[in-house]
Amino acid sequence: MGGPDVVVVGAGIAGLSAARAALAAGKNVRVLEARARVGGRTAGHTLANGSTVEMGGQWVGNTQTEILRLIDELGLETFPTYDSGAGLTVLQGSVVRYEDDSFGLPEEVGVQVDRVLQEIEGMADTVDLAAPWTSPQAGELDRHTFDSWLTANTTDEIALAFFRTVTRAIFSAEAHEMSLLHFLFYVSSGGSLDILSSTTGGAQELRVVGGSQRISERMAEELGGDVVHLEHPVHAITQDGAGVTVHHGTGEERAQEVIVALPPTLAGRLRYDPPLPSSRDGLTQQLPMGSVIKIQAAYDAPFWREDALNGQVVSFEDPLSITFDNSPPDGSCGVLVGFFEASHARQAAELSADERRGLAVDCLTKFFGRRARRLNEYVERDWAAEPYTRGCYGGRLGTGVWTQYGRSLVAPVGRIHWAGAETAQIWNGYMDGAARSGRRAAAEVTAV
Repeated sequence: MGGPDVVVVGAGIAGLSAARAALAAGKNVRVLEARARVGGRTAGHTLANGSTVEMGGQWVGNTQTEILRLIDELGLETFPTYDSGAGLTVLQGSVVRYEDDSFGLPEEVGVQVDRVLQEIEGMADTVDLAAPWTSPQAGELDRHTFDSWLTANTTDEIALAFFRTVTRAIFSAEAHEMSLLHFLFYVSSGGSLDILSSTTGGAQELRVVGGSQRISERMAEELGGDVVHLEHPVHAITQDGAGVTVHHGTGEERAQEVIVALPPTLAGRLRYDPPLPSSRDGLTQQLPMGSVIKIQAAYDAPFWREDALNGQVVSFEDPLSITFDNSPPDGSCGVLVGFFEASHARQAAELSADERRGLAVDCLTKFFGRRARRLNEYVERDWAAEPYTRGCYGGRLGTGVWTQYGRSLVAPVGRIHWAGAETAQIWNGYMDGAARSGRRAAAEVTAV
């Protein structure tokens, strides 16, 4: 096998989608992955009872047409997230049960939430997904954080707590840690805030049989061992008039083009010769990843279903602020998935593993009662501690970043092209966006 035409850095969904599309277009491709596995921000785990749970990205929505098409092409299947019964909201010291779309909020708070939500959706509709910095009033929107806009538009403390909790759940970041323009772009990219936060009909509707890492594993199997090279951490890229040289842990690869399919904060840590434009460097310095610790608690059975609960909790006041029923499709055992997010994740990361487990179980017991203490197994993944990820779910842009540096997010630098969920226009930050970004980057290199 001769030298590659294209080197892809990163074997997550974005990188493997790029490699797959470039190979189909007749290019000779090589994928270099730092980890000993493929999948990037998706990662499976097999529980002691043999059930598979997802320690990274896992859900697929019915409007995520690109990832659904890919799942079908790879011969994989999906199944619905369990969503039958009542949900729980924890606010002002009470666990409130609800069976509608109210989240159990008091009626007067619901009116405030609906009003603010309509304003958000109206502003999100004005954002240009291809070039957010050109959107009407982009400069003004980018000067404010989402939180500063919230506090200027409602004084209701419960409504504020609701939107701050939803922000943590979607971004694994605090509302004051991103610009209003970025928040609106993300909402528009996913269709609406309701879609982003919903299960049935929303972004959490479906799971992949066998776990979402199977998407990358199937693509890698298709590509083969001559194409996908694991444990090849890339540390530098040089380019000249004739091509690029990608330097990795065991040597180097010479190619015509390179696709860097890494989170921007990690792409910015590679060494480039010649140096990248200052605008690209400025961008990657200001695009931090979210903070999340994902936990799975396994039980003999999904006991909460006996109480007609769907396993979904939104807590405005607990460090484990979001849970879902993550049981296998046959219900042969019970699994609750939960998340420490944003500042809660950073604080939980300072605890010992035993202390963190105790904190998680305390929260689950508060939500679901004493039976939540009788778990068979507990597993967790702190994505900020992952050396080749450094956080999840994705990167976020703070105030001023879109308008000052946004043009550099996707624009190629000579023979260097960028992919990854953060570079997608549609479903930015999601598996669907990652797949779209890979195909877009492949189209760039095949057009050369």
